[in-house]
Amino acid sequence: MIELPVVKKEAPKGPTKPKWLKIDIPFGENYTRVKRLVKEHKLHTICEDGRCPNMGECWGAGTATFMILGNICTRSCSFCAVATGRPGEYDLDEPKRVAEAVKLMGVKHCVITSVNRDELKDKGATVWAETIKEVKNQAPDTTIETLIPDFKAQWDLLYLVLDAKPEVVSHNMETVEELYRLVRPQAKYYRSLEQIKRTKEYGRRTKSGAMLGCGETDDQVKKLINDLREHDCDVLTLGQYLQPTKMHFLLLNTYILTSLNFGKNMV
Repeated sequence: MIELPVVKKEAPKGPTKPKWLKIDIPFGENYTRVKRLVKEHKLHTICEDGRCPNMGECWGAGTATFMILGNICTRSCSFCAVATGRPGEYDLDEPKRVAEAVKLMGVKHCVITSVNRDELKDKGATVWAETIKEVKNQAPDTTIETLIPDFKAQWDLLYLVLDAKPEVVSHNMETVEELYRLVRPQAKYYRSLEQIKRTKEYGRRTKSGAMLGCGETDDQVKKLINDLREHDCDVLTLGQYLQPTKMHFLLLNTYILTSLNFGKNMV
């Protein structure tokens, strides 16, 4: 028997991160207060579960993005750090606790998102609607921005959420059409576009977001922007993708701040 040496195969490495991506360690009175509120009310935030690098900045400003319907998602997007699996029972008291936290924060604008709950008959739409209503009841001066899933094109569920009258309804495209199978394998590009169009037709302000740094080309980004405009998207945010862990989609390129001006020329 010949004993062969073990050769460790290194994981592929992405580009060196630019200095402007470095952040300070979070601290301060507001950060501590938000962290305490989230813990006391037994809430989830995309800031924590999604390993967002901007958490310190947002919590330091006294705000957070709440994530409802648990912290286990039924989908497995390759860029996202939220756990994938079969969720347990959802918490019917969660809408009230989210509203109480928003009220105590005293923010003028709050953002709420959720995991996908494809295993539920209503895909979580009922809890979504109740959460919006509770926030409006307890914090009537706070505007609400909802970052919602696609409900698998069950449009009656979308309308149930829209009937609760959030001020801004966001649904992220996340990436260009050509990368959907790699980045969002359980989503559909044109289904997401249709949801945005239907949301606008229902009379709500629409918003979407996409990541840069997954290997997309300028022409592909131009097409994404044009598709969103044709489907009546009011607001678009473009952000730098950051790989949460080595197990996630590989970061392929970073953008220096000045190069982001190309977005203005595209529009």
